[in-house]
Amino acid sequence: MTIITVEGPKQAAQHVLEILKEQLGKGKLNVLGLATGSTMIPIYEALVNSDLSFEKVTAFNLDEYVGLDDRNKNSYAFFMQAHLFSKKKFKHTYIPNGVAEKLEEECGLYEKLLSEFPLDVQLLGIGENGHIAFNEPGTSFDSVTHVETLTDSTLGANSTMFDNDEPIPATALTMGISSVLAAKKIILIALGERKRFALERLLEGTVTVDYPVTALMGHGDVTVITDIKNLAE
Repeated sequence: MTIITVEGPKQAAQHVLEILKEQLGKGKLNVLGLATGSTMIPIYEALVNSDLSFEKVTAFNLDEYVGLDDRNKNSYAFFMQAHLFSKKKFKHTYIPNGVAEKLEEECGLYEKLLSEFPLDVQLLGIGENGHIAFNEPGTSFDSVTHVETLTDSTLGANSTMFDNDEPIPATALTMGISSVLAAKKIILIALGERKRFALERLLEGTVTVDYPVTALMGHGDVTVITDIKNLAE
């Protein structure tokens, strides 16, 4: 595991940009896993403003709220279109369908796509409670794409991103932990003091389902980019 300490979001975005540029140059970036949330906004801005081409890259998003379609400003599909997909062309883009009639079937179809297009690089954020994607504490490390019930901690943290006082959905479709770990390279971005506790659980090295992020200890190629100083390990 490589730890890169940065001064803030812009420097973090630059490091992500450099890693993706290197992988593209080596021909090792055909499939890219993407995340959402405020942490990713400066990263996607940097990608948009770069000369990198993703026209031969297929993108998969980690998750989507149940009940929100791509016209809803609070959906991750809308977020991705606004911040990246409308500005950078990708070969194909995939996001779980939060309004699918049969959610379990949708999860199965998404996991099948992931098996057909193995992830080369996965961008990953971290929840304050240690979740990755929407895999909440207690989720099996063997989990694949599934419907997840969100914890009060996650609902509270993510509600600040919601517009128009719309209630945040209590469930979401998410790649499973094993789906995430299948990526050849993982870039975890953890910015701000609110992420300190969760990041320290990873760095202390105890692997437990109580903190899903610790599953990354079992992966062979993880880069952590953070602006959190004086981390306890």
